This record gives sequence, C-alpha cells and structure tokens, in this order.
Amino acid sequence: MLLTLLILATLILAAFAHSQWQAHRIATRFPNSGEMVDVGGFQMNCVHIRPDGTADLPPIVFIHGAGGNLLDQLHAFQPALDGRAEMLFVDRPGHGYSERGGPANARPDGQADAIARLMDKRGISRAIIVGHSFGAAIVASLALRHPERTEGVVLLAPATHPWPGGVDWHITLATLPLVGWLFANTAVIPLGLRRIDRVTQTIFWPNPRPKDYVANTAPHLVLRPATFLNNAVDVANLHADVTQVAPRYAEISAPTVIITGDQDEIVLADIHSRGLASSIVGSELLWIGNLGHKPDYVVTDLVVAAIEKISGKPRDLQKIARRAEARLTIKGPTTDLPYTPVRPSEPI
Repeated sequence: MLLTLLILATLILAAFAHSQWQAHRIATRFPNSGEMVDVGGFQMNCVHIRPDGTADLPPIVFIHGAGGNLLDQLHAFQPALDGRAEMLFVDRPGHGYSERGGPANARPDGQADAIARLMDKRGISRAIIVGHSFGAAIVASLALRHPERTEGVVLLAPATHPWPGGVDWHITLATLPLVGWLFANTAVIPLGLRRIDRVTQTIFWPNPRPKDYVANTAPHLVLRPATFLNNAVDVANLHADVTQVAPRYAEISAPTVIITGDQDEIVLADIHSRGLASSIVGSELLWIGNLGHKPDYVVTDLVVAAIEKISGKPRDLQKIARRAEARLTIKGPTTDLPYTPVRPSEPI
C-alpha cells in the first residue's frame, strides 16, 4: 500500500511539474501585449487604441467570451475599425493577463463593475459596448448597472438566459474542491493542447475558422491552471446569475442590436437572442442563416454596421444582414473539416 501511494504521489508531482513547465511555455509563446491598469485592489489588462485622426464613431469597449481573452476581439475588429474610434479591448478579471480580484469578479455583475472602473481609468466616460457569448451577459449587466456609461450595446451570439441542461464535464470537474485543483494543475494542459485545433474549429462550425485564428488569439492562455479554474467558476455560476438578472433586461434603455446565427449550437439562440429581443424595447434582432457561434469573425461587416447605426448613421441592418446571409448560403456549411464536429455544452 505504501509503495502504491508513493508511486501515485510521484506521478502527481511529475504531472504537476510538467503542467507548470507547459504553462510557462504558453506564457512565453503568447506574452502580454496589453497594459496592466489598477482598478481598485487588482490589475486588469487591456489594449487601448486611440485614433490618429478624427474619429467618426464614439468609443467602443469589447468584451470577450468564456475561454477567451482580449486578442479574440482585437483581431476581429481592430482591422475593421482602426482610425474610426477609440477602442478598449479587455481581458476580463481572471482571464488573459488580468488579475482575478475579489469574489465579486466570479459573477457578471462584478466583472461589469470592474470594466466600468477600467473605462474610468482610461478616460472613457461613455461607449458602445460589444460583447460576444458569455461577454454579452457582462454587457447586459453593465447596461443595467451603469446606464450612464452605455451609449449602446451590441450582443453577439449572447449567453444571457437560463438554459436547459448543465455545463460541460470539465467545468463540473474543475469546480470540485481539491479534485478541481488537481485536475487543472495536472491534466488540463496536456489534454487541452491536443484539443485546441478541434475545439476552435467546432466553435466556428459550420463556418470555416480563419487559418491564423489560433496563432493570433492565443486560446492556449485559458489552459493555464489559475485561468482555467477562473473560467470554470464563471461558467458554473452563469446559470444562476442569468436566472436572477434576466427578468431585469426590460430595464435596459440603451440602443441594442443582437446578432445571432441559426446554426449556433454552442448557445441556444431561440432562448438567449430571442429572449433578449423580446425583453429589450426597441432592440433589433439580426437572425442570420447558416451562421454559427462567431459573428464577430464571420459577419464582421454586419457588426460594424450595427455600431454605426447605434452611433447615429443611417444603416438598414436587415438589408445588410440579408446580404451577409446570402454570402454564407452561397458558400454553404463547411464540409471539409477533418473531423466530425462535436458541439460542447453551452455556454462559451
């Protein structure tokens, strides 16, 4: 029995040491390109881009989804909006290179408050807030808690309402006492590194993932033990959080555009997107055929048009949406993926 315990302890220590080494390699491969800003007791990481000339759009704040970091939204939108607006790309608390902060940051409301403080620190008094997936829940909280900061909101494939079923197995495992810590510190990195290519293609399905997406957006960062555990807690808490907050969405007064795809099998658009559209008076729902979970990359032009409309420019979003839909329909679903798509439990 003693020998068995010694062997088991040795294997755990070896797996722990290997994970720490791999986490260091990930950080070395994807170093922080942002700026750390104190927001009251902890630091948040951001990329703050000011236009060189005269901007024709108000400031824009971008909030990434679960498992992501600010690079995800930066590579989607900086090329499309460069020079047109002041832009703030944010690592949510405990993600990317942002510190976690206190227990309030395990919930969308706390993260919304932290982002509002970050806006203050960067001199942004009011902005259009864009959020993808889990990030949309934080955008909704920000619009409810800080309406004076919210010029308008754009919600992309949002995860904002209670959904049937649970969360993926690795989320449940990671939130178990001690077992979750051991899992995150021994098994997550070797398992995750083998699955990154497949999972990121699945998130885009049925649309093709950009070839440079993984290299540009560093999804590897979420595999680091502390970040993985923060992400697991966020996702595990979300159902209870949105159950409590969703009845208040009718209080959102900011101009709102919701962009979603009928092929999104990461979050259930009928529940989340239609639910938002029915709650928020005056909101505009753009329902796109043959679009999956990544409108930020697949229909970037439509998202930009939504930002433009909120800023006061005349834009027929339904017409633009139909053009985007026709573009996707012509190409059809991705049929040359080197695997059979496996759709993870929501939300991402």
